[in-house]
Amino acid sequence: MDNDYRLPATLMRGGTSKGLFIRADALPDDTEQWQSLLLRAIGSPDPYGRQTDGLGNGTTRSSKVVIVSPSRRDDCDVDALFGHVFTDEARIDWSGNCGNLAAAVPLFAVMEKLARPEDGVATIAIWQANVGKRILAELEIFEGQAVWQGDFLIDGVAFPGAPIRLRYLDPAGDCSEMFPTGLLMDKLKLPDGSQVDATLIDAGNPTLFVRARDFGLKGRETAAEIDPAIMRRLEMARAAATVAIGLADDIFAAGREYPATPKISFLSQDDDPDCALHARALSMGKLHPAYPGTDAIALACACATEGTLPAELAGGPVRGMPLTFSHPSGRLTLEAVLGLDSLGWKVDEVVLTRTARPLMRGEVFIPLD
Repeated sequence: MDNDYRLPATLMRGGTSKGLFIRADALPDDTEQWQSLLLRAIGSPDPYGRQTDGLGNGTTRSSKVVIVSPSRRDDCDVDALFGHVFTDEARIDWSGNCGNLAAAVPLFAVMEKLARPEDGVATIAIWQANVGKRILAELEIFEGQAVWQGDFLIDGVAFPGAPIRLRYLDPAGDCSEMFPTGLLMDKLKLPDGSQVDATLIDAGNPTLFVRARDFGLKGRETAAEIDPAIMRRLEMARAAATVAIGLADDIFAAGREYPATPKISFLSQDDDPDCALHARALSMGKLHPAYPGTDAIALACACATEGTLPAELAGGPVRGMPLTFSHPSGRLTLEAVLGLDSLGWKVDEVVLTRTARPLMRGEVFIPLD
């Protein structure tokens, strides 16, 4: 088999996502070759949308890659670079982070001896290279190995695992304020001439929150229950937000150059006193079957800030306590930890607990066309 490239890799689950984890030093020195190799490994582009000839399965939550290396920073153990692989195009979006797969980074780092923590509860510091932020992952180490088996359940995953506590430090965007337009509530003008209220926030990933009812939705829908026309209007809102926060010059460039950033979620009130909101997120134009981790970080930060649309729907700011909200697979709980600076309240970190585990380790056979 002289006409293939054999790439050492590990298929891992992190939270409600799956992805291919690769050491940076296992890839060619020429980084321009990375994209073509990774696309072929996942099985993209596939006009049939199934990625049958690769390790992807045709869903946005599994068409992902993470490249990990020893950190070049003194305050971190490893650097992680996340790529969201398009299914039907020869493209990888490197513009954001995956909060779910972040839970698998410390496991991979210990497996590959990129980090060598002592036994007990250890902290592995991750530099998330896409967004320029530090994540502290707290997990148990036993006899030099990361513990991934346990009885902690998260909604959206069928089997339990060991809890991995992720602390997203200073989650506000590295290139802007937390609210990049300077407003806690914006009025977005859509291409069809309508306007919708929205909160645009840059925390975890740039994210747009809108009311479900403004799109004729209840906020509890499954993918099959959402009319394609409503999905198109939600994408219009996302494109308008891309322009409003300065990523794209117009909505046409937004759809072409930033199909995954910013994220968009539609929200509604929840009558259950133990649940603040109903939340549904779109990922690459499709309803996410659970809820992305980075969107949850943005939601926690927005809910902690008085005057935002999420805080309004939650019945007021959620501060000094965990935020629990519902998603298509159940519920998610996390907490925005607040502090004070000269300007007032700020979010110091967001704490989220996930599970993760390795699924398969070996070589990916990549044809060299």
